[in-house]
Amino acid sequence: MENFDWTSFTKRIVIKSNLTEIYDAWTKPAEIEKWFLKRANFFDADKTSTAKSAQKGHVYEWKWYLYEDVVKGEVLEANGRDFIQFTFEGPSIVDIKLSELHDYVLVELTQKEIPLDDHSRQFVRIGCASGWAFYLVNLKSVYEGGLDLRNKDTRLSPMINN
Repeated sequence: MENFDWTSFTKRIVIKSNLTEIYDAWTKPAEIEKWFLKRANFFDADKTSTAKSAQKGHVYEWKWYLYEDVVKGEVLEANGRDFIQFTFEGPSIVDIKLSELHDYVLVELTQKEIPLDDHSRQFVRIGCASGWAFYLVNLKSVYEGGLDLRNKDTRLSPMINN
């Protein structure tokens, strides 16, 4: 594992859709809840008002199905068309780059600046890489066919689909 990059990874997927729809899937609470989160809230920086769409400088609070933790972070960039950047899992940063490729939208997700401590290696580098792989497939499934693959049944312990 000497040459393994513990500090970043990239996942890519194509989705038969358009840029606006997939950009909204990352930046509008109602859309991101269709494929990724149980609850998504974006707020202005001082948390005095809820935002309808993520903008640079906003903060977020996200909650997944079957987990009690609320994850908090900051939107570092949101250009309104094809790029979103936010903090995630502490100091790491996620870049979402969207581009048109034939009749598809190419989604390139890069998580970077992952710390090198053992906890971050296991839960952020390895855990997030696995999690993002599932959620990107679910994004494709929801926007191409309408099928949400997430496990939302509280009677079932966490699985690869949550």
